[in-house]
Amino acid sequence: MTPILLLGAGRMGGALIEGWRDAGAFDPTQILVRDPFVSDTLAASGAVINPPDAELSKARTVLLAVKPQLWREAGAAIADLLADDAIIVSIIAGVPAADIAAVFGGRRVARVMPTTAVSIRQGAASLYADDAEALAAARALFEPVATVAELASEDLLHAATGVSGSAPAYLYAFVEALEAAGVAAGLDPVQSADLTRATMAGAAALMRQSGEDPSTLRKQVTSPNGTTQAALEVLTKEGALEKLLTDTVAACVKRSRELAGS
Repeated sequence: MTPILLLGAGRMGGALIEGWRDAGAFDPTQILVRDPFVSDTLAASGAVINPPDAELSKARTVLLAVKPQLWREAGAAIADLLADDAIIVSIIAGVPAADIAAVFGGRRVARVMPTTAVSIRQGAASLYADDAEALAAARALFEPVATVAELASEDLLHAATGVSGSAPAYLYAFVEALEAAGVAAGLDPVQSADLTRATMAGAAALMRQSGEDPSTLRKQVTSPNGTTQAALEVLTKEGALEKLLTDTVAACVKRSRELAGS
């Protein structure tokens, strides 16, 4: 599946390169990058930066990682330079595989919805392709740096965006709000930030490492009639938290469908 051509190496493309490097997943010289803006980190990665057009025909896998508004222009600019059997792996939210295939001359396409924690090899990635080789290529790219889930239909990528692709922002917003609540309760802002972030990171790590169901972990730290129960009664009163998150994911799914034109 190498060489790999990254078409765009912004936040997510750069995160993947960091994760692949730490995992030793690919020889850096087998990673070709096309991007007009090259960071110092990217320049020092060992990847081949902005190779000449003739080199693009060597790419076996093309990772489409440009900004959503630029993907058609970027794809059209290189489609005729690629090998006929090159596989396109897109991480662009809301753009159907059929549209991508049309721009890339009918080449096989896999779609992936990843998270930026691929940079520390703790990402999540939802995969879909209707071609087995394209699906295998996507898995090979993301399995070294993420927990991967193969979806049964392309339509499910909208839901995966709601519960995974966009979800890190929900967590960060929750942490921001909890830090502010700590300050309102009397903590110094630095203390509140330190305690909140360490607590959230530790709880997530424990859930991952223990393999316990989150409901089990919640019960383990909730003593009857204790302080945690009092807090949870506010957070979950009349199903408020479940409804809030259901509405949150639904809004994300709706916007994803709008972007896809469906």
